[in-house]
Amino acid sequence: MAEQNNQRSEYLQRLRHSASHVMAQAVLEKFPTAKLAIGPAIEHGFYYDFDLPRALTPDDLAEIEARMREIIAQGHDFVYREVSEEEARRLFADQPYKQELIDGILSGGVDEDGNPLAEAPKLSVYQSGPFVDLCRGPHVANTREINPDAVKLLNVAGAYWRGDERRPMLQRIYGTAWETKAQLEAYLAWLEEIEKRDHRRLIKELDLISFHEEVGAGLALWHPKAGRIRVIIEDYWRRLHYEGGYEIIFTPHIGRALLWETSGHLNFYKDGMYAPMNIEGQEYYIKPMNCHFHVMIYKSKLRSYRELPLRWAELGTVYRFERSGTLHGLLRVRGFTQDDAHIICTPEQIDDEILRVLDFSLNLLRGFGFEDFKIELSVRDPRKLEKYAGSDEMWQQAEASLVKALQTRNLPYERIEGEAVFYGPKIDIKIRDALNRLWQCTTIQFDFNVPGRFNMTYIGEDGKEHQPYMVHRALLGSLERFFGVLVEHYAGAFPVWLSPVQVRLIPIADRHISYARTVAGQLRAAGLRVEVDDSDERMQAKIRNAQMEKIPYMLIVGDREMEAGQVNLRLRDGQVPGAMAVSDFIALAQQAIAAKRLL
Repeated sequence: MAEQNNQRSEYLQRLRHSASHVMAQAVLEKFPTAKLAIGPAIEHGFYYDFDLPRALTPDDLAEIEARMREIIAQGHDFVYREVSEEEARRLFADQPYKQELIDGILSGGVDEDGNPLAEAPKLSVYQSGPFVDLCRGPHVANTREINPDAVKLLNVAGAYWRGDERRPMLQRIYGTAWETKAQLEAYLAWLEEIEKRDHRRLIKELDLISFHEEVGAGLALWHPKAGRIRVIIEDYWRRLHYEGGYEIIFTPHIGRALLWETSGHLNFYKDGMYAPMNIEGQEYYIKPMNCHFHVMIYKSKLRSYRELPLRWAELGTVYRFERSGTLHGLLRVRGFTQDDAHIICTPEQIDDEILRVLDFSLNLLRGFGFEDFKIELSVRDPRKLEKYAGSDEMWQQAEASLVKALQTRNLPYERIEGEAVFYGPKIDIKIRDALNRLWQCTTIQFDFNVPGRFNMTYIGEDGKEHQPYMVHRALLGSLERFFGVLVEHYAGAFPVWLSPVQVRLIPIADRHISYARTVAGQLRAAGLRVEVDDSDERMQAKIRNAQMEKIPYMLIVGDREMEAGQVNLRLRDGQVPGAMAVSDFIALAQQAIAAKRLL
């Protein structure tokens, strides 16, 4: 079954890549002076980047899509051939982006899609009818394999050439292609659901978080309701950490340039850091990560093997310069709070510590309602071992520790060679949300760089100095990004335990307000977050407002409820359990909170 799924996936990639070529032909016919960049297949579809004489409109997309159907029906074969540099230069004489791609291929750097080459450079093209493109493929055999009823152009977005904001801004047309019309319709319905759950819209509608040009791009302001949820998340996070044997520490937001020089970040990460500030003649940087400060706490005194392992966690706010074109609501920001931790231990302790942090990670994520995970193991590129810090022995032990933990818990994983960062292998845990999308959250990362650069040591049982092992670990990733994922996963209707307002009491008339406030006092005493809607709106309007705010429980109180000492329960999903004693409702709500249920 897995092999069949892989074959279908590979076929869809060829189909979509072929559709991108058909789209490029249609665009070139409409705009003969268009400059073509790249047009790969991507998950769920394809895109192509163009330098065009004017901005595209929705009418343009409709016209291009219609022309694509005509081209498909013409039944052109996709023909592959290798070409010489001379022929390639001639074929794309008026295409500057293709000329730059040719330069990259011949230099042994990148292919026509901008990806690093793993083999000797060669130039190849695919031709379908009159259209020729610099391309490695693969493609389907003939345009008629593309179902014209299962292709749709979706939207246009801006994209800098090579992702560099100093280069030209191109127009990127996104499209999707499937084997059947039914698959296309299902995908479009899925996109509609994604749009409904878009956190950028929901955080505004639910009065949770805002961004302001006056404050600066990528800097989120948490409103009271989001602040309440954040406190709940942080309190839960802290409780689990203390129970899990961690200590929580706090570090400054800025540090001397010396820290970043020692770690090497000023050499390879400076573009991601904000400009330095001069304080009393010395350069300081606002921190892009917390690690350096944790190291300095470790180095504040001589350490013994008897103290290890040390598990230090911090909700540390960091700042990274993300280019404006990459910012995306809460999912890509410039200021964010990492749920960071560092485990410092002896080589003999590492197996137990990795297993412990793996269990800890999955337990925390399950607490937020995530049960389906994809796990990736990133290791060295065996062809470029010289790129990596640390000895072969350390890398082998680190990788073995990660694998052992995954196998001990019978967790399937995908091994990815060449995806380890230079200072150590890592486990990445991706969560699957309600729409079957994967989100990167947890990283468990070995670090062979920092302990050596900062001369971290401990006195071993033999009385000699030894270098400890260090593991970076972020579970939620960042609170901002994780909150955005939560908003989309739950479509803003958070589980009861996370809801900023859990109960709204709705008096039918003014004479019922006093009773509503009395009940609210009982609920607050039981630990529930409750509001009373004492506005002059009609009851149905009050119910509608509470539902739009996605409040889990609405308690209607009128004459009958006052006389019986009861409340009339309505749920945000439209269910109406009806009248019940206040104590019964409290028990119901407390059970939902303890179980972390939606209702």
